[in-house]
Amino acid sequence: MGKITAIANQKGGVGKTTTAVNLSACVGLSGKKTLLVDFDPQGNSTSGYGIDRKKVRYSSYDILIGKAKAREAVIKTEAPNVDIIPSAIALAGGELEIAQLQSREQLLKNALAPILSDYDFIFIDCPPSLGLLNLNALTAANSVIIPIQCEFFALEGLSQLMNTLRIVKQKLNPTLDVEGVLLTMYDSRLNLTAQVVTEVKKFFPGKVYKSTIPRSVRLSEAPGFGQPITLYDSRSKGCHAYIDFANEFLKKNR
Repeated sequence: MGKITAIANQKGGVGKTTTAVNLSACVGLSGKKTLLVDFDPQGNSTSGYGIDRKKVRYSSYDILIGKAKAREAVIKTEAPNVDIIPSAIALAGGELEIAQLQSREQLLKNALAPILSDYDFIFIDCPPSLGLLNLNALTAANSVIIPIQCEFFALEGLSQLMNTLRIVKQKLNPTLDVEGVLLTMYDSRLNLTAQVVTEVKKFFPGKVYKSTIPRSVRLSEAPGFGQPITLYDSRSKGCHAYIDFANEFLKKNR
């Protein structure tokens, strides 16, 4: 049975989608069968793998509302061992559509259940909000990775996210766990970075990954070419950083 890990932070610009795309690519590179579910209406993970959202037959929106089975929405990517369920613009209105449904928080979990045995790991790229889509992702997930950028307001809004995680754990998904916290846009030369690291470690004792993701021009360029960093520039420091992170993730999940 595949482990489902949500990649979540309601704050935008923290490297959430960059992490979803590149962690899935690096885990796939290690030989593990990997699925990335793009559950963000912006669809950046989908375009990050070079897929045109306008041309996909079925998307995460379709599996959410029951229009398609999860297996019908799966697309193979160019990255070894990595499939994706793409996003669609219609997902933006998905919250309103499912708001009146019974067990509305369980829809994604139920949709993914039939394909759990097809994969070793399933990653969900969550939207930068704390609405019904995020609740579905957190209810479906076994664990959560929280990317945090090494900037002045790094911890802003995180208490809100942690409160949501507590509520989900109490009422919807008792086994949900914080997998770990990933520091992004890391620059060891800056005093601010050291201060942020100290604060984050206090906020998440024992949960901060040793691996960090540096600021990288190549990481920023890769989505424009529709490729994860493993395909765009495997020799870049950004690629090495995500490979180290993937190895740390896999070591914890043996």
